[in-house]
Order: sequence, then structure tokens, then C-alpha cells
Amino acid sequence: MTAPIDTLKELEARVRDLEVTAQKTGQNLDAALTPLRAEVDRLRAAQPRVTPTRWERVQLARAQGRPTALDYVDRLCTEFTELHGDRRYGDDPALIGGPARWQGVPVMLLLQQKGRDTKSKIKRRFGSANPEGYRKAVRLMDLADKFGLPVVALVDTQGAYPGLEAEERGQGWAIAESIRRMLNLRVPVVNVVIGEGGSGGALAIGVGNRVLIQENAWYSVISPEGAASIIWKDASKAPLAAEALRLTAPDLLKLGIVEEVIPEPAGGAHQNAAEAARAVGEAVTRHLRELAAQDAATLKTDRAARFRRLGAYTETP
Repeated sequence: MTAPIDTLKELEARVRDLEVTAQKTGQNLDAALTPLRAEVDRLRAAQPRVTPTRWERVQLARAQGRPTALDYVDRLCTEFTELHGDRRYGDDPALIGGPARWQGVPVMLLLQQKGRDTKSKIKRRFGSANPEGYRKAVRLMDLADKFGLPVVALVDTQGAYPGLEAEERGQGWAIAESIRRMLNLRVPVVNVVIGEGGSGGALAIGVGNRVLIQENAWYSVISPEGAASIIWKDASKAPLAAEALRLTAPDLLKLGIVEEVIPEPAGGAHQNAAEAARAVGEAVTRHLRELAAQDAATLKTDRAARFRRLGAYTETP
């Protein structure tokens, strides 16, 4: 007899295959997809909820089909106008943004976009930005300040691009400038880690009044593979590094690094993008509404104080 979990996986695979076929051919396959999706939802609901390990959460953050930043924009925003270029060198497809309406609220978006398929992932360097990406982010922050637009930043990167050309064009300096500019914004800033939040590449657009994280995302000074390669000279020890880094959403909430963990559908955001987007949209809108009551001076002061508190501790005699 086939186990429920095996049946669920088979049905999920059939749904994915039919969705790909419908997308490629333009056929309307709703008659076949609707009952399959209903059965998938029923089986998911019947599965016992097991808390993933830290390494399993890292894998969920990287899962094939996990919603990207633009997937959330498509579901939650209207009137998004992407602005290109840093006015110095060029345009970076890994870090994009522009004005939009977030569930009706005018905002400035900053997005780390990994890509949705192999071709776009390569084009966008899996969300790892070059210096021109961070300089573009600074340009968009300047516009947000000028027009009084709250900033919403969706973080999803393993880190800034480590290539030679990035270093030649001032990667470290560009990240530092982006962090400094975000700290001094006179408008509300809400950040959401929607997948991976690695190192300075994530922090460059992560200096918000409120930092939120999805349930199966991670946020750390370094990826588990990077930490394992440095400490044990063996990237295969990444699961051990993940445990030591305490980089998951529950860890970060306990440590006071994030304000809120946004719940995901059973099995991860990739299992139900619509439900994942609903939760992200509700959380961001709620925090924007709360921050709208604060004046510019308070926003700046509280944002700086928030980050100065991180890592503070006292020693008992």
C-alpha cells in the first residue's frame, strides 16, 4: 500500500508537470488541475507538522519553485515601475527596484531577484549583486527620501557577487555606502528575508526599522557551506555549521535580530505561493501602517538604536 507521503509527492509532481504543460502550450488544463490541487491540499493538511532541522530549513530556503522577489511583487503590488542603472557604470539585474503600490500603499521597492529558471538565474547571478546593484539601491533610496516613499526591501541572496570585476569596481565600498544611506533614511523601512540572507550582500539593503523573516528562510554572516569551508576545510560539514550558526527564523527571533517570523504553508513557501504571498503582504502592510505614525527623526533614531543593540551582552561575575 502506498504511504500517504509518497502519494502526496506523486500528486505534487503531476500538478507541476501539468502546470508546465499549460504554460508551454497555452492549454487550459484547469479541469484536470483543480481536483488534483484539492487532493494535494487535503493530503498536506493531514501530514503531521514536524519541525525541520536548521539544515533542512536552509534547503527549504533554496527549494526549487520557492517564490522569488518578483513573484511577491506580481501578487502584492500594482504600478511597479522598474528603474535601471546606477548612473555610473551600468545596470545590475540581481538587485532591482522602483516605485510601486504595495497593497495600495505607495512604496519604493528594493528587490534581490534570484531568477525563476536556469537562464534567468544565470543572468541575475542567483541574486548576488555587483557594486552597481548597490549603487542603484542608493539611488532609489535617494528618490524614496525625496518623495517620502516608505522603503520595502525583499532580501534573498547568499551574498554579494565575489568576482574579480566586483572587487575592481569597489564592492566593499558600495555595500558600506548602501548601509549608511539606509541608516539615514527619513522614511519607514521594512525588510523581509524571503529566502537566503547571506553576509553583507543581504545587510546592504537590510537596515530597516523592522526586519521580518519567513519561517523557512535564513539570515547569517556567512552561508553554512562558507563557514564549514573555513572552520573544517570541508564544505560537506555545512549541516554542522548551520547548527552552530543559529541562522534560522526561530533562532533570529529569540536573539532579537528580527521582529517577526512570517509563517509559511505546510512544506514551505514553494508548496503554496499564493498563501505565502498573503502572509508576507499582511505582515509588511501591518508594519508600514505602524511606522507611518512616526516622524523622520524618530525613524532614524530608532533604526540606528535597533542595530546598535544587536550583539550586546553582559557577563555575570
